[in-house]
Amino acid sequence: MKYTMGSPPPHRLLLLLLAVAAVLHRSAAAAEGVIRLPSGRACAAPADPAAYDRPVIGIVSHPGDGAGGRVSNGTAASYIAASYVKFVESAGARVVPLIYNEPEERLLEKLSLVNGVLFTGGWVKSGPYFETIKKVFQYVLDKNDAGIPFPLFAQCLGFELVTMIVSKVYVSTVQANKYPITCTQWHPEKAIFEFGKQMIPHSEEAVQVTQNFANYFISQARKSQNRPPADKVLDNLIYNYSPTFIGKKSKSFDVVYIFS
Repeated sequence: MKYTMGSPPPHRLLLLLLAVAAVLHRSAAAAEGVIRLPSGRACAAPADPAAYDRPVIGIVSHPGDGAGGRVSNGTAASYIAASYVKFVESAGARVVPLIYNEPEERLLEKLSLVNGVLFTGGWVKSGPYFETIKKVFQYVLDKNDAGIPFPLFAQCLGFELVTMIVSKVYVSTVQANKYPITCTQWHPEKAIFEFGKQMIPHSEEAVQVTQNFANYFISQARKSQNRPPADKVLDNLIYNYSPTFIGKKSKSFDVVYIFS
């Protein structure tokens, strides 16, 4: 390229050309209805402008303290592992704890504030806990039957309880045909947030699997038509409780929320 006095230096000319190209590229992308990331990859514009960007997920607490009675041996105690909370948060949602042994009217009040539900892992398959699971599961079905999107993600024990309610057929991962219900016999949340056992994979691929499951679940919750009052949500969020580190006493969880 020939350079003459009065013309911009070659490097500045190149920068000018790149800037013009970027503007043209953005204009073309806007016409396509996509957002171009710096890497050049396309991020589709929101498909549903009515999607709810402040979803809240109810997580049902499990009897005990998550550490075999070594933290709290109260008979009314229940817990939610913090990994489930962070699993939901990682996809852009917040959590309201559904404490399994609270009065039914309180449970229903909390359900009216959320856009989906998560059943955790654990070991209890009978008694008041199972009865609460059945009530929440029926609530999920009723909402969807009424045309109101309301997803459920059930993991491990949660998966087993759902199969006890509907079939008894065992597989590792299922998705309902009619309802936004996904169940896994395994724990996708542990790959990112639990380090107590060597068998838990923490590879980049395992982390991506976890994130994909979280993103999918919360994408279903964003379809919810529920718009709960902000002050009611704040009053019931799990942030009103303090997490407890139990990693030295339990290999199952690093951190839990305990309710008693």
